[in-house]
Amino acid sequence: MMISTENLNTLNNPVSMSSREIARLVGLAHGEVKRMIKTLETTQRLSQPLTVNLYEREGEMRQEYCLNKRDSLLAVARLAPAFIAQALDIWQEREKTTRLPDFTNPAAAARAWAEQFEQRQAAEQQLALFAPKAEFFDRFVQVEDSLGFRQLCKMLKVKEPDFRQFLFERNIMYRANGALMPQQHHVQAGYFTVHTSVGENQHAFSQARFTTKGVKWVTNLWANHLATQTKGAAA
Repeated sequence: MMISTENLNTLNNPVSMSSREIARLVGLAHGEVKRMIKTLETTQRLSQPLTVNLYEREGEMRQEYCLNKRDSLLAVARLAPAFIAQALDIWQEREKTTRLPDFTNPAAAARAWAEQFEQRQAAEQQLALFAPKAEFFDRFVQVEDSLGFRQLCKMLKVKEPDFRQFLFERNIMYRANGALMPQQHHVQAGYFTVHTSVGENQHAFSQARFTTKGVKWVTNLWANHLATQTKGAAA
């Protein structure tokens, strides 16, 4: 059986998850994911140096980061811990297609098993750390309808200026004609709905609301934000 050059390269290259894949998984802009990964690199939290891959988009060459299993799970945990389980599922499927070690070489086999054990241990530790918080918010967020900004602030018991700044800093929403509007890619991801109405003075206005999916998503982002602040205060 012949193996194509593309498949051969896939087997020879280390298994990784790209920053673009992480962005799609957690529903954030790729630029925001890359900034978080660079922060992890700056603070020396990554286990390996960043690998940069080039890809073409809209006629331009752009960069994405490729992370190993441990570092990609750490990035997902920092961005949106509720997606850790999904990230682990992706890794399990990906690892099924990787090349097995040369079991005729005892040293190579031992190294492969040791590496696999370390990666699994690190993944389980990350999951154990963040799963309770994700499970809590899974139980907490039980909305059957979309919520407006103020309704969500009341549900989270957070001050509107603080939560508004949080949304602005993460490029989730922006102000347009005095109203809070979501970035289009978040609407496409199903986190928001935008309705346009006409007032009594025949003036058209738009209103954005968090969908059920969006409430759960942004609530986990907010929980991660609070956890980061708590760690910073304790340091």
